[in-house]
Amino acid sequence: MKKLMTGLAVVAAFAVAAPAMAQTKLKWAHVYETPEPYHTEAVWAAGEIAKRTNNKYQIDVFPASQLGNENQINEGLTLGTVDMIYTGVAFAGSIHKPIAITNAPFILRDYDHWKAYRDSKLFRDIAAGYEQKTKHKVTALTYYGQRHVTANKAINKPEDMKGMKLRVPPAPLFLMFTKSVGANATPIAFAEVYLALQQGTVDGQENPLPTIMAKKFYEVQSHIMLTGHITESLLSIVGSHVWAKLNDSEKKIFEETLRAAAARASDKIRTSEMSLADEFKKLGKTVVTPDREAFRKAAIPLHNDASAGAGWSKAEYDALQALK
Repeated sequence: MKKLMTGLAVVAAFAVAAPAMAQTKLKWAHVYETPEPYHTEAVWAAGEIAKRTNNKYQIDVFPASQLGNENQINEGLTLGTVDMIYTGVAFAGSIHKPIAITNAPFILRDYDHWKAYRDSKLFRDIAAGYEQKTKHKVTALTYYGQRHVTANKAINKPEDMKGMKLRVPPAPLFLMFTKSVGANATPIAFAEVYLALQQGTVDGQENPLPTIMAKKFYEVQSHIMLTGHITESLLSIVGSHVWAKLNDSEKKIFEETLRAAAARASDKIRTSEMSLADEFKKLGKTVVTPDREAFRKAAIPLHNDASAGAGWSKAEYDALQALK
């Protein structure tokens, strides 16, 4: 009995000395709808991270601007009110301009060029510049799709957009495209775009086909122009206040999982955008194939023009163009 009591006392002492691992709850904020791959893969990643860290980290994903618009969630990452975000490269570019380089119109040739950039040393080097400024961690790059213009009229060439009130995201680099075609840029938060189109506050907007479908912009726009003017990307970023507290093993888990989620979402978005033009036609929309070469020629002279929003070095630009 004495030995049993002694043994129980030792076990109790260990229980006091080594309490159960505390669970850390994290908030992952983004502006996209729940059916979209960005959200479904974020939820998948949250589950994987919980599993691989023995439930030490519980990540709750907040979609559809629940925790703020894109500028607000970027600010929240710095304030520590959100812990992880998806954000477009143009928004991160307001802090470190080179990271927005792929949002210059027609700077990327195609999806394979985008993938080569995602996997390149150039991307990691540019991301490192953002990380040095913010102390946040860029873990992955997700394909958002080729951006296309919608309106209530046909647009075949850049001149057709002159004077048009075009909704663009409230990030400076999007002005490069509107400047190239002579449109009037109207920055509006993502969650407010449908209403702006419905009420005629703007004449049109531009987004990838999966986004036009998910946000139902086709309900208030009759024409979809396959301009493909920007190949858009989202960054997965972990806030500095979280990243600094992760041990090396946890950092590896977060990076591997978030990259896997990004790759899964990228494949789904690419597959989706390849078939959606036909879906829009079935919905009674007019799908226009414009003169993309004319749009490209209008944009290229602005690629390294600081007054048009360019903020990268000529060396970075040349390195991007050289990627195969």
